[in-house]
Amino acid sequence: MTAVSIRNLPEETHRALKIRAAQHNRSTEAEMRAILEAAVRPVGRLLLGTTLADMSRRIGLTNTDVEALLDQTRDRTPAEPLRF
Repeated sequence: MTAVSIRNLPEETHRALKIRAAQHNRSTEAEMRAILEAAVRPVGRLLLGTTLADMSRRIGLTNTDVEALLDQTRDRTPAEPLRF
């Protein structure tokens, strides 16, 4: 896991983080991780894979349909070797 240092954090902010962490029964470090996680990965974010799977189910698309489409469009010509 990556370590991050935060420089020049005002003392008031650090104190507020410590209080907030205590309210959530966590360490200050765990509280900062939770805050950062919530900021960059919000609960209501769009999950592309889930959205595409839901759309496929709604229109009745199956794995067999996708495989058939891929077989029709796949380029079957042999690859040319690279020349250096």
